[in-house]
Amino acid sequence: MPPFFNEWLNLLFRWIHVIAAIMWIGDSFLFMWMDSSLKAPEKPREGAVAGELWMVHSGGFYEVVKRKFLAPHEMPRVLHWFKWQAYTTWITGFFLLGIAYYMGGGIYLMDRVNGVGFGGAVAISLGLLVAGWLIYDALWSSPLARRPVLAATISCALVIATTYGLTRLYSGRAAFIQVGAILGTIMAANVWRRIIPAQTQMLAATRAGTPVDVSLGARAKLRSTHNHYMTLPVLFTMLSNHYPSTFGHPLNWLILTLIMLVGVAIKHAMNFGTRSNRWLMLAGATALIGAVTLTAHPSRQPAGVAIAAGGATVTFVEVQEILASRCTTCHSTHPTNPSFPAAPSGIILEDPKRIHALAPRILERAVSTRTMPLGNLTGMTDEERATLGAWIAQGAKVEGTGQDRP
Repeated sequence: MPPFFNEWLNLLFRWIHVIAAIMWIGDSFLFMWMDSSLKAPEKPREGAVAGELWMVHSGGFYEVVKRKFLAPHEMPRVLHWFKWQAYTTWITGFFLLGIAYYMGGGIYLMDRVNGVGFGGAVAISLGLLVAGWLIYDALWSSPLARRPVLAATISCALVIATTYGLTRLYSGRAAFIQVGAILGTIMAANVWRRIIPAQTQMLAATRAGTPVDVSLGARAKLRSTHNHYMTLPVLFTMLSNHYPSTFGHPLNWLILTLIMLVGVAIKHAMNFGTRSNRWLMLAGATALIGAVTLTAHPSRQPAGVAIAAGGATVTFVEVQEILASRCTTCHSTHPTNPSFPAAPSGIILEDPKRIHALAPRILERAVSTRTMPLGNLTGMTDEERATLGAWIAQGAKVEGTGQDRP
């Protein structure tokens, strides 16, 4: 597929995906907030009223009344459903996964040679989307669901194990996205297979004038709450490819686990306040400190930095040769890599002054996190990374410009 067409597909699906996600997650935030803010009715109300809420917005006043179920005579003429936001988010996200990570030979998918191969990696990725939902649904449909702490502990352990395994199979950025895709699939399937069907059955009973099974609403609410707590972890995975210090770290699985815990803690605080569960708040704060500390102090020292002090001075000519052979296939005015019609992120590594200005980024991506070149398609060696690291540590002198980087 021509790179131009691929880029526009990516742009359009990503745009729709973000819009739909804003609507879906915004609904989740709003309804969870309303549930936690409901008060007992100030005056007697007819029907199974669970609470009421007054709001002001956009120059008007809104009265919200929540009912556990409806009586036949209470059926409104128009009932608004909240489902297509979820479906659209998942459908566009699925296509984005294919466009960004399956097409183009998996340039973003894998960064190491393993026995699985590209076809196997794609098959595992697709299989995990299905398996993730089936395992989750089986767990929370089993008797274990009556012991929510145990079921939640098992669920978290499975997520952590999956995260660890994926970071061993895929590139860091692809592993993070895959974890988000699994969680997003669970969220969308909850809406499709559990929440909407439960509400449909309750409405069918109302229309038929038969007793409404309120346990259906309780089970739907449980799945909706699960979705709610997964939103911030999934949002982080969507944004994570911009932060190589997280996905490029040797302990990237642990960093993602910690950040997901931070997301759950933040969501709980938004719903119920910071004093509602102090142990969870403490765990979230500790996890955030741990993630920041890990990314600030990588467990492996950047190649070349340790040898810079006593090693021979690295010349800019050596650096330029490495960049020309390993990096400018993509990062040039006219990339030769067919996957990129233009230099990714507008980064061009041809002009000496530009290379000098980008020295910190080169250190981060090519030396410290080793997330560049993508998939190491050009075969940058450890010795070359060490040379780049030593040049930067020695001051990143750009010969012929009279500039040095301290």
